Amino acid sequence: MIALARSWCLRTWLFSALTAFLLLPSVPEVAAQEIDFSGFIAGEFRLFPEPAKHGGQKDQHLNPSLILQPELALTWEGAAFQRLSFIPFLRLDAQDGTRTHSDIRELNYLYAADGWDIRIGIDKVFWGVAESRHLVDIVNQTDLTENPDGEDKLGQPMINLGLQTAWGDINAFILPYFRKRSFPGRAGRLRAALPVSTGTARYESAARQWHPDFALRYAGVFGEWDVGLSQFYGTAREPILSPTLEGGRAVLVPRYQIIAQTGVDVQATLDDWLLKLEAIRRSGQGDAFYAVTAGFEYSFYGVIAGSGDLGLVGEYHYDGRDSKAPQSLYDKDIFVGLRFTLNDEADSSLLAGTLTDLGNGASLLTLEGERRLNDTWKIEVEATAFAFADTDDPAYALRGDHYLQIRLSRYF
Repeated sequence: MIALARSWCLRTWLFSALTAFLLLPSVPEVAAQEIDFSGFIAGEFRLFPEPAKHGGQKDQHLNPSLILQPELALTWEGAAFQRLSFIPFLRLDAQDGTRTHSDIRELNYLYAADGWDIRIGIDKVFWGVAESRHLVDIVNQTDLTENPDGEDKLGQPMINLGLQTAWGDINAFILPYFRKRSFPGRAGRLRAALPVSTGTARYESAARQWHPDFALRYAGVFGEWDVGLSQFYGTAREPILSPTLEGGRAVLVPRYQIIAQTGVDVQATLDDWLLKLEAIRRSGQGDAFYAVTAGFEYSFYGVIAGSGDLGLVGEYHYDGRDSKAPQSLYDKDIFVGLRFTLNDEADSSLLAGTLTDLGNGASLLTLEGERRLNDTWKIEVEATAFAFADTDDPAYALRGDHYLQIRLSRYF
């Protein structure tokens, strides 16, 4: 399986390189042309102190992997600013063949004129202001093989038209192709009790992955308030997971429905306070429901060794979905965290927090830290623990997957 996955990775990279090569002849020969090549290569180690809980998983305690992400940008100026960007991604994992994968994070052409721009190709778009959950962030699909926190995203094919006005920015998106969510494989850790069979995914639309999706977003600044309004219609990024038999073994089959989602995100900067709100209304997965993340961050400046800052983060989560929608950890939960920022030359920072279910007391404990070692090397540390989960809690399947992760990256 690992050999097949690596072969698919190679084919994807060759396709990406060919696409970039075909686009290059359209670049005009002008004096302002500039080529920038950068990126990073990283070694990553995950340590699992407890044995695996589910059948088929490799009972490894140390899971090493290698990551490569180069970045190529070609910019030039004539009548307008133009840029061609290419960011491929590759991970080679020693234990989980499914986690050995590649992706095109970005491969797009940008044309930016006075007051408007258009971007065509594969890109990543982020919406939201909250710390512990990004409710309104819906354009890109989640890459769960990378991390269970949902922060890593797959590249999304799109046409993005942006308008910049005196009263705010408007971005319209046509998303012609849907990316399936990636999940850890049968041998991998950090998965449900049953593995997910992504190859047998089902769709509400007869067009399957070719159903065109649409999104629209407005973003404006009003004094201390940053306001975003968004609308999405298309294939849900969160699938319903249904148990079935495949080749005599029980698996979960994802089903992707057509949804409509309206979102709002607001952030107010009031002296030492940041007030944050994300809220959505979604229809198409059971009864229409509302979900809200609201909270704050209060900063104590210069309290660590005379220059470092301490931030207190608090967020409340509510999710009103019914049993016909995908399961969520965030039905009625509170996140509390501490952020340490040293403001030193190494950009040292640390965020420690806990997400607690107010109903059953289940907790998710997280820690994230990073520090530059010099101009080219960076170290990142991450730890996650699952505590007091009931058998009916979505996190119960991960009860034995506490882990410590260390990543050492070299940038070029």
